[in-house]
Amino acid sequence: MTSIFDNGAPAPCPAPFNLAQYVLSLAPALGDKCALSVLHTDHTDDWTYARFEAAVRGTATGLLQQGLKPGDRILMRLGNTVEFPILFLAAITAGLVPVPTSSQLTTPEITAISNKITPALIIADSGIPLPDPLSCPVISAQDLHGFHHLPPAFYVEGDPDRLAYIIYTSGTSGAPRAVCHAHRAIWARRMMFKGWYGLTAHDRMMHAGAFNWTYTLGTGLMDPLSIGATALIPAAGTTAADLPALIARHRATIFAAAPGVYRQMQKQPLPPLPDLRHGLSAGEKLPETIRTRWNDATGKMLFEAYGMSECSTFISGSPDRPAPHGASGYPQQGRRVAVLDQDGKPVPFDTAGTLAVHRDDPSLMLGYLDAETETNARYAGDWFLTGDSCSMAPDGAITYLGRTDDMMNAGGYRVSPLEVEHTLATHPAIHEVAAVEVTVKADTTVIAAFYTSDTPLDETGLIDYAKDRLARYKTPRIYVRVASLPKGANGKLLRRQLRETYEKQT
Repeated sequence: MTSIFDNGAPAPCPAPFNLAQYVLSLAPALGDKCALSVLHTDHTDDWTYARFEAAVRGTATGLLQQGLKPGDRILMRLGNTVEFPILFLAAITAGLVPVPTSSQLTTPEITAISNKITPALIIADSGIPLPDPLSCPVISAQDLHGFHHLPPAFYVEGDPDRLAYIIYTSGTSGAPRAVCHAHRAIWARRMMFKGWYGLTAHDRMMHAGAFNWTYTLGTGLMDPLSIGATALIPAAGTTAADLPALIARHRATIFAAAPGVYRQMQKQPLPPLPDLRHGLSAGEKLPETIRTRWNDATGKMLFEAYGMSECSTFISGSPDRPAPHGASGYPQQGRRVAVLDQDGKPVPFDTAGTLAVHRDDPSLMLGYLDAETETNARYAGDWFLTGDSCSMAPDGAITYLGRTDDMMNAGGYRVSPLEVEHTLATHPAIHEVAAVEVTVKADTTVIAAFYTSDTPLDETGLIDYAKDRLARYKTPRIYVRVASLPKGANGKLLRRQLRETYEKQT
């Protein structure tokens, strides 16, 4: 038997369709029910379903009043505020294409993105870097807030396969890639409700991440709203140490975070969490030690999911079907998954190979923007290659084994070593540089930069140099001067050797 798992076809997405209309479809019926509560340490900012939908549709009207037309792209430069999801859904309501970006991106990084997507409008919070030079109008988050009370725009319906939004992910080529997603992507997330979340309309889903992280936007907000639940999002500035008390005080029934957040929360005794049913983890591989400590401390299960920027989570453990020890989970109902060899053929069960999802999966991206060749390179026949190594048990359980390339993970963000290396290589005193993810203690990894130079370089100066050119999550935490970088016979950089040597010496 070979590693192919076909868990049945999902229900087809309705047509015509609008992603934002689907997310807010229950708003007229739910009215005064709390849709979203932004949690501060001393108060909450509550949004009913009626208020939230009115703000989205009013903002859509305001965007159209700027002279925008369907298909125009909006570059989002907003911080961790409720304006982020309102703008995202408002743009999609109006048939526009939002491009959410991390507020941590520097001026050079956001300039490169802007040049690629050619936005018709930029909406920005003060203090967040903008493209230089500007090539389109910019309006402020304060102006955006003023749109909330405008007359509601109609939802622009159409083909569910048409472009809805663009997100950015690090590329193996060293340049960030623009990932294009269709309106149908939100319909595909229904498979997570039972296959991962155990989500119902009665839940209070709390997500530890910021609004401007796609993990939060999907799992923490759009999915709860789609089913009529209540989303709980900690306000900007909330620390991991604050989260347990917020979970208890606001009676969260499901809690979602990246593994690093769970690790930070476990540094202090956890209070009783009587209303919490279970926790969710995604963004990077969940170490078994973190899962075990959480289970022991809270008496609650922690369910992991696997996904990527190109395809929302499609493998997970769930309350109905927990993952076996060491495994990430099972393919969700409606998913077709395979583990392939180098020739694109399914491997036998319990054999390492590359994880792949079928090209007909409704959550799979439309492709990389203006990059047909790069998009096609991710496929082997009918299978989209994730770039991750795994094995499949006979019952379909998937065990994650690591990346098949040198991509790094920083707090749930995938980072290309080439992007970091290309930036640091512009430093006038650095001859060569390699970026590698290294383990610094149990269950903790960071990005390290190994470089060659004529003389040792001041680490503070290197940190400042990187900080001015790379988002914080991409900047190395460790800088190591070496005599030379290890390379193979064909001159290829051996990053794995650097990592292994460093970890043996520390």
